[in-house]
Amino acid sequence: MFLSYRGAAYNGWQLQPGKHTVQGVVNKAVSTVLSEQINVTGAGRTDTGVHASFFCAHFDSAREEIETDHQLLYNLNSLLPDDIAVSRIARVRPDANARFDAVSRTYRYTITTRKDPFVADTAWLLYWKLDAALLNEASAILLNHSDFTSFSRLHGGNKTNTCRVTLAQWTEEPGRLVFTICADRFLRNMVRAIVGTLIPVGRGKLSLTEFEDIITGRDRSLAGQSAPAHGLSLTGIEYPETLFS
Repeated sequence: MFLSYRGAAYNGWQLQPGKHTVQGVVNKAVSTVLSEQINVTGAGRTDTGVHASFFCAHFDSAREEIETDHQLLYNLNSLLPDDIAVSRIARVRPDANARFDAVSRTYRYTITTRKDPFVADTAWLLYWKLDAALLNEASAILLNHSDFTSFSRLHGGNKTNTCRVTLAQWTEEPGRLVFTICADRFLRNMVRAIVGTLIPVGRGKLSLTEFEDIITGRDRSLAGQSAPAHGLSLTGIEYPETLFS
């Protein structure tokens, strides 16, 4: 299942007792349409308020055949609220797993440099002048490291804090700065912690050496505050072609 959602109204993707989550809403819609109890497994869990312009999930059904055509999408989207949309459903191998079979994920963090009511809930408004060249120099340092303990949520329950970052760059667009980062996996809160620590670099208040020292220090208390959740969006997930039947 390929879907997208705006996370402002939700306590993240993953089911939590007594919480309004994207997974809970999707489970209910799919179960209703297929007339069976369905539990949808997502590619990962996004934090409260984080968006996903591209997200994947899988589910198992007792039905021998499920039509993955326009009618099924129409029925699902008719039940789902306006801030969640399913764009495609495809058959995959019986052992396919949306989370563990993903080979990479891509996030974008958007900073707007001018007040705009139309992006207020999807971009972080900052009036500070940021040096994009410095931001890119610092971001390139991320590719030289694999232990991102300094950018991991404390007591996050990670078995390992090792990630392989393959892309980390800032681009300037009219009225905004966009940070794009791709890795084989991400720790909880990792991207927001990286952005929050990079901002002082862009302001000239933290040197490149100091930024790298934060990474090698492997201590969350060394890094900056996490950037607000509403500026972050999961924008891509890559799977091997052999996953699809």
